[in-house]
Parts: sequence; C-alpha cells; structure tokens
Amino acid sequence: MERILVIGANGQIGNELVVALALQHGADNVIAADLGPRNPFGAAHYEAIDVLDRRLVARIIDTYGITQVYQLAALLSVTGEQEPLKAWSLNMDGLLNILEIARERTAAGRPLRVFWPSSIAAFGPGSPQDNTPQQTVMDPTTIYGISKLAGERLCAYYFSKYGVDVRSIRYPGIISFRSPPGGGTTDYAIAIFHAALRDEPYHCYLSADTMLPMIYMPDAIRATIALMDAPAERIAIRAAYNVAGLSFNPAQLAEAIGQQRPGFEISYAPDARQAIADTWPHSLDDAAARSDWDWQPRIDLAALVTDMLANVVVVPRELGQVA
Repeated sequence: MERILVIGANGQIGNELVVALALQHGADNVIAADLGPRNPFGAAHYEAIDVLDRRLVARIIDTYGITQVYQLAALLSVTGEQEPLKAWSLNMDGLLNILEIARERTAAGRPLRVFWPSSIAAFGPGSPQDNTPQQTVMDPTTIYGISKLAGERLCAYYFSKYGVDVRSIRYPGIISFRSPPGGGTTDYAIAIFHAALRDEPYHCYLSADTMLPMIYMPDAIRATIALMDAPAERIAIRAAYNVAGLSFNPAQLAEAIGQQRPGFEISYAPDARQAIADTWPHSLDDAAARSDWDWQPRIDLAALVTDMLANVVVVPRELGQVA
C-alpha cells in the first residue's frame, strides 16, 4: 500500500493531483501539505509544513509511513524574477531536503519514491525551439529555469550516486480551469478564458505568434501519475522527461475561443514576459516518454477550449490580468 505526501498541495498542480491520487489510492492514504494553515480543497489529511524545514518534513514522513513524495513547492518564472534569491532557496533547498531524506531512507532499506517537477524553462536561447530534443543544449536565462536545470542534475546525481528513486517531468505551460492565473509566463492561456467569459477583450502580454508548448491539466496529471506508477526498470531518464501536450500561440487560442464565443477580441502589448517566452521551445520531442512509459496526450485545442469555457469560475478583472 502506498502512502503519499504532496508538498505544495494548495498550488495549481497540487490540488488536482491530491484529488487524482485519492481516487487511485484512497483519501486516507494521501496527505496534502503546504504553508497555509488549512487545505481549501478538502483533503482528508492536511499538514501545514515548510519544505525548507527538513526535520519537520522528515517527521511527517515517518508519522504517516510515507512511501512517495511529490515535491511541488516552488516560485515560478515571473515571481522568481522578482525575488531571485528567495526562488533559488525554495526551489533548490526544498528539493535537496527531500532528496536527502530519500537518501537516508534508501540506505536504511526504506526507499522513498520522489517526484519533482522540472519545466520547459530549463531550456534557453541555445536550445532548438522546434521539436526540442530530450537531450540538447540547455542555457536557461531566468532564475526559475536555472534552478530547474540544476534540480534535474541533482535528481540524476542522487539516483546514480545513492540509488534514490526520483522521477521528473519537464512540464510545458499547464492550463487548468480550477486555478486562477498565477506567476507563470504561460498563464495568459488561463487569463484569456476569464476575459472571454466576462465578455471583455483580452490584452495579451505576449505577441500573437508566440508559439509555446502547453498541456491541459488532466493530461498533466495523467502523465505525472503514469511516470510514478511505471516500473523502475522502465525509467531510463532520471533528470526529467520531455512531455508534450499541444502547441499553440495566442492568436490561435483566441481564434479557437472566438469560434465558441463569437465577437471575442484580443490585443497584444508584449512586456517583460515576452523576453522569457522567446527563450522557450515552440514544441517538444517527447519520444522518450512515449517509449519508456507509454505516454500519450489525449486533449487537443478544441477540446481544451470547450472544457475551459464550460468550467472556468471567473475571477475579477484585476486578477484575470495577473500572470
């Protein structure tokens, strides 16, 4: 029986991952954890913890008999640029704390399987932008991307040096109707739906032709759990796997929305986030994930737009412009 700890459970991925894991393993076997005093998503078990407090995390792991940890706590690309030292500390020391706990337990014969999310931000201007390979030049330009690349190498190191069963995905931009736009460069693809459902034009901070790889949350959750459930002998890459969903630009997304919301309008005023997006891939080669653990996306752009328009809970305009 698996006992699972999700750190960062109040975030965009974490809250939906907790639900999916509870359905698979039973709610009593999934412990949600985050900085806040409570879990707003109704998890059966919740712990208020800081991933930077290694002793506390280790105590929670021992108390619940945890066998898997999903370490999702991080500062994202835009917020990371505003507070780079804080981003480095959280993104790197948080991962190191979990890897060290897993190393100790692996050595003691109590292995701990670890998931840690990487990102397309780990690529950079020297990386091929079309069908970006699994193995290629990686020269990130943001503190978020730098921390993700460093984290990938730490994951590979802890596996090769200590046998820690750590697994990772380079997430594209993630789109979800359950979370408002937050601190990511790709979050325009969430904010745009809030504007459309308010019957307002959307003022996009990226240019019309900024092609980026994206993934709809149900596919992202499926990929994450599939990777963690795969037999260890099928995991050939211990840094991070490319995982692709679909690629589109703001103009294509606006056109798809307009087909279902006639009259929807978009304008473009690129800001500092454009410089970040320009260093990221247009599309990803995820052949390794497809071969090693049978990854296959299911959701195309039309299905994504239909589901988002049906399910987004609209936030006030000032929040809808945050990304």
